[in-house]
Formats: sequence, structure tokens, C-alpha cells
Amino acid sequence: MANFVLVHGGWRGSLIWRRIVRRLRAEGHEVYAPSLTGLGDRSHLSHAGVNLSTHIQDIVSLIQYEDLNEVVLCGASYGGMVITGVADRISERIAALVYLEGIVPQDGESGFALAPEALRVAVINNAALHGGYSISPLTPDTIPADGRDPSPVDHGSPQSLATFTEAIRLKGNQNKIKTKIYLMSTSDQLGLGKFYDQVKNDPAWIPRAIDCGHDIAQEKPEEVVALLKEAAVLVRSR
Repeated sequence: MANFVLVHGGWRGSLIWRRIVRRLRAEGHEVYAPSLTGLGDRSHLSHAGVNLSTHIQDIVSLIQYEDLNEVVLCGASYGGMVITGVADRISERIAALVYLEGIVPQDGESGFALAPEALRVAVINNAALHGGYSISPLTPDTIPADGRDPSPVDHGSPQSLATFTEAIRLKGNQNKIKTKIYLMSTSDQLGLGKFYDQVKNDPAWIPRAIDCGHDIAQEKPEEVVALLKEAAVLVRSR
């Protein structure tokens, strides 16, 4: 049986993984899908000081205090920033990285700098309406250019601006992870296809594509379960 740690994307929480967690646990796997600080069931902990380092530490602490090893670490969208930082910090505990249309940063980059321009403009304008540090949930279908709150309100919790603007600091240890999979949606709703393009011809990566929207974990849970189990099998075979 494998150890899976699943990291949600921006504005979301652990709920996005519910069907995936149930399926994997039913098969006997250890599965952890925490909400990051200030999001989901931990939204009451949000404040201006919550940044990317906070979220990286959330997952590092979980893995260390649960004493997990040979972890298959999966991140969706913004969660790609987080799992990259975690793998750099505790590479000895990570066996595989799985990105669900996730951001794959290099040292010194931030999620904000890597985002498409339209999203950057919307984020800054929206933060200005919320004290300068909090951003309302923004999705591919609800990104008003002037930063106004999107009309649908069921997309998650407000998120600290600092989680997007803080530059990640990497020593390169994340590159020690032998099994790395990138799953890209055919829709590319958020313009993250550049990360898929960067890794698709790299022999260190396994590139995959799936016909769906940006929220792969919610739209294609069975396929994500299969991909995670495939990653675990690859780990055991190495």
C-alpha cells in the first residue's frame, strides 16, 4: 500500500479530493488531503501573513509528524508551487510528484509572476477591494478584469495575496525525485499549458493529457485515482 498526500489549488480546500480519498482509502492506502492554512475548513486562520512558505510548511509538518516516507505527493494548480517546495525541503521522504495542471516553478519565481497577465490584473484589482491582502475566489469563468468579486460564490475561500506573490526558494533537491508525472487538461482554461510544454519532452517526466477543464480532480476523479496508483507502482518498480 502507498502513502498519498494531496494538495489542493488556490481558493479551494480538502473537499476537492473527497471522492479520490474515499476510493484510495477503500483500497487500503494511506491518504492525507489537508486544507492549507487560511483555506477550506481552515479559512478562519487566514491573515495577511499567510504566504507560500506557510503552505509549504503545512505539508512538510504533516509528512514529518505523521512520519510518512515513500510519499506520492500530488498538487493541483497552485498546489504545484507547494509540492515543489515540499519536495525541495524533504526530498528524502518523497517518492513521486504528480502535478494536476500544476505550476512548476524554478528558484526565485512566484505564482503571481508565472500566471497569465489577465489573471494577474484580476488578482491585484480584487485584492485592492479587500484590504490589499485577500483575494476572492477567481476561476476561469469568473475573472472580471476590474477585479470585482465574481458572482458565483461557491468556488472556495478568499486567499492571502502573499501566497501568490512570495517567490519560492529552491536548492534543487526537488530534482532528485525520480518519478514525476504532469497531467494537463486539453482545455487549458488558465493558460498553464506552458508548464506541460516545458516537461513533455524531458525524459525525467511522464507527460499526460486528459479531456476536461482545469479542475481535473473534481471532473475526472477516477482517472486521477488511476494516475496516482500508477505513480505508486512506478515507485515500487524502481
